[in-house]
Amino acid sequence: MIRSVRQWYNQNFSEEKYQALLEDLKNQYNETPNFRIAESPFFIPSLLKKRLLEACEEITDVLLRPDLKTISQPALYDPKYIVPNEDDHTTFLQMDFGITLDENGDPFPKLIEIQGFPSVYFFQIMISNAFKRQMLIPDHFTAFFKQMNNREYVQLLKDIIVGDTEPEHVVLLEIEPEKQTTYIDMLCTSVELGIPCLCITKVLKEGKKLYYKNKEGDKIQIKKIYNRVIFDELDQRSDLNLNFSFTDDLEVEWIGHPNWFFRISKFILPFLNSKYVPKTLFLKDLTTYPEDLENYVLKPLFSFAGAGVIIDVTKEDLDNVEDRSNFILQEKVHYEPVIQSPEDPVKCEIRLLMLWPKEEKRPFIVNNLVRMSKGKMVGVKYNKDKTWVGASVGFFEV
Repeated sequence: MIRSVRQWYNQNFSEEKYQALLEDLKNQYNETPNFRIAESPFFIPSLLKKRLLEACEEITDVLLRPDLKTISQPALYDPKYIVPNEDDHTTFLQMDFGITLDENGDPFPKLIEIQGFPSVYFFQIMISNAFKRQMLIPDHFTAFFKQMNNREYVQLLKDIIVGDTEPEHVVLLEIEPEKQTTYIDMLCTSVELGIPCLCITKVLKEGKKLYYKNKEGDKIQIKKIYNRVIFDELDQRSDLNLNFSFTDDLEVEWIGHPNWFFRISKFILPFLNSKYVPKTLFLKDLTTYPEDLENYVLKPLFSFAGAGVIIDVTKEDLDNVEDRSNFILQEKVHYEPVIQSPEDPVKCEIRLLMLWPKEEKRPFIVNNLVRMSKGKMVGVKYNKDKTWVGASVGFFEV
């Protein structure tokens, strides 16, 4: 998008440098990412950065509504998803924007998803550092939206996730973490914060307290949980033998309380009114359908990673939805190919990784994640056998 930088990057790109990038990522923690890494970062022009910041502020204003918990209460529709001891606001916040072009041909972000849940905060410093080392990204480019260096970024995350608790009493909780696509981020988190990465089946319960056994076999109390468990996946895993339930009243602090996954989700999109947010409707509220259905996409509210999305939606699709309270119709966002690769131009989606410490009045952006695509959608199955697609990061000038 910054034309001169893009030309410089493409001219200096080589397959050897790309392989060195992949090797760099593997060597950092002796683990290969389970997803494709794009050949290039996204160079974010100043106008797009300005618009992303403006979009975040407008959307955040809605999240600060005093009645947010009231309007989002229907999102907690199933008692088996309601976790006690909810805090005042989410700790982690992600906003995903598809990049389009306005009438002047300038980049314009449109909100695709919003989630009160963690993302790959640690992997994004891994990939940023690897790009800088192997692709010689100039020093005046950064991925951080706050003025900080790597050490300060890690310390900020440590303050939020671990705080003044001894790290052995803080666990990153997931379902079979080693089998997750994002395991490399969990591994990095575990190493950098000194906390165990724990499978949910390894948690023990005694009264209201939770424990796990460390490598020496000692029983360690869990005082804080950095939660990465998605209930959508948990529901599908009837084979798991659990010793506790999320709905138990526990003596534990959730770092990233699970209820916010539902409250701040696609459920909140119809309440957002901004030029950066596509028109979104609850399916349950519709007595008639939009005449231009070809301009809408049907999405389930609480699935993850794009599961259940219908792009080319028909009236029959809508009529066949049984649980209408769990779906939205969202105006399509037409991603534009804003990145020039050596072959086909590339579309992209940028996620703003945000944090909301307890003492702060508003959440703030710290980092970003970029997904590059040449397919119909941003996702692995739409980009098979393609190059210059996959996971990346955005850099902008400072």
